[in-house]
Amino acid sequence: MVLTGDGKALETRHLGFTISPHEECGVEEAVRLVEANGGESVVLTLGPPEAAEQLRDAMAIGIDRAIHLQTDGSSAEWDPEATANAILDAVRIDESAAGPFDLVLFGNESADSGGFQVGARVAHTLGRPLVTGVKRMTLDGASVRCEQEVEGGRDVYVVPLPSVLTVKEGLNLPRYPSVPGRMRAARKPVTISTPSRPASRLELLRLVVPEGQGKRAEVLGNGPAAAPAVVETLQKLGVL
Repeated sequence: MVLTGDGKALETRHLGFTISPHEECGVEEAVRLVEANGGESVVLTLGPPEAAEQLRDAMAIGIDRAIHLQTDGSSAEWDPEATANAILDAVRIDESAAGPFDLVLFGNESADSGGFQVGARVAHTLGRPLVTGVKRMTLDGASVRCEQEVEGGRDVYVVPLPSVLTVKEGLNLPRYPSVPGRMRAARKPVTISTPSRPASRLELLRLVVPEGQGKRAEVLGNGPAAAPAVVETLQKLGVL
């Protein structure tokens, strides 16, 4: 892990980007729900121009269209509040033309900071039911049945539509884009807008890369002669 010179961001010049496992399952579930029940699926991301590749991947597996809230790619932090506000503006604009989304799906938490905030902020502001940590969902008329994994079993919630759900990796087994899917995705619409980033009420001073744990290897011997030392070491470890 390498930090930028000011210590406020990760150096990403030589890194690729991909959708996180939670969001990957959310995209797959949206495609499956539309395949089974009809309707339209829309994928949305907030990110730099390079994020368009992930939107095209989502459309290649069956998402109908995309919304790209395009940032300038700088290291300026989009905190959970600013991110949720940008998504809310985009959702409201889209819903004003096409009506409310039955389901708004988020990954359960961000892959980098694990904040758990954006989905909850969007649900609260929209005034819609929220279920988090969803590992299974089933549409049932005007409601959705959600299951969460808990110690010793599962919790079940049935909430009315429209609602907001945050999903976890393992909800399903995502498919991957095919060549024909990529060709279809190239013709699907992507709406691009540039959200304004409000001044954050949080200040990032600097990032710190924690020191790794030191590791060492010890050669116990060579060939059959090393067997007694191996046995003694395993006994000390409690394996034998």
